[in-house]
Amino acid sequence: MPYALGKNVGETEGVHFSPEPVLIEVVAPDASAASQILRSYIEDVASRYYGRQATDEEIDASLREDPSIDLALPSGVFLVARQRDALLGCAGLRILPERIGEVKRLFVTPAARGIGLGARLMGELERLARGHGLSALRLDTRHDLVESRRLYATLGYEEVPAFNDGP
Repeated sequence: MPYALGKNVGETEGVHFSPEPVLIEVVAPDASAASQILRSYIEDVASRYYGRQATDEEIDASLREDPSIDLALPSGVFLVARQRDALLGCAGLRILPERIGEVKRLFVTPAARGIGLGARLMGELERLARGHGLSALRLDTRHDLVESRRLYATLGYEEVPAFNDGP
């Protein structure tokens, strides 16, 4: 049965990935499902950044300092991937001037990696970007997020000079 066995979102050991479909849906970035998966995302990237498990205080601070509220229309969109009640991933699209979109918060829980969900989330973001008349997507990712970087390269994205001051 596809249920998260852990007490925290993202602890999906034991999720059976078939035949139950994984659904990708647009949700408000302040919806409960979005808040839960964004917390898992921040925990994952912050823990990598610090080289240790991020604390609840660090995760809360990061969520306050860099909220995702702009990932809602008209400035963006936020996707959540789920299998029944298990949240498996997310991705955001920020709609910028000059027909440019920025991919934000692409994340797949560790237990759901390796089944093509990241590519499915990117495909859905690309479809939504075309629907909003965007002509280019840009990505912002750190060097330590190797799964994301590998996915982007596999999908044909090319590395360009940094367009912000982030790490």
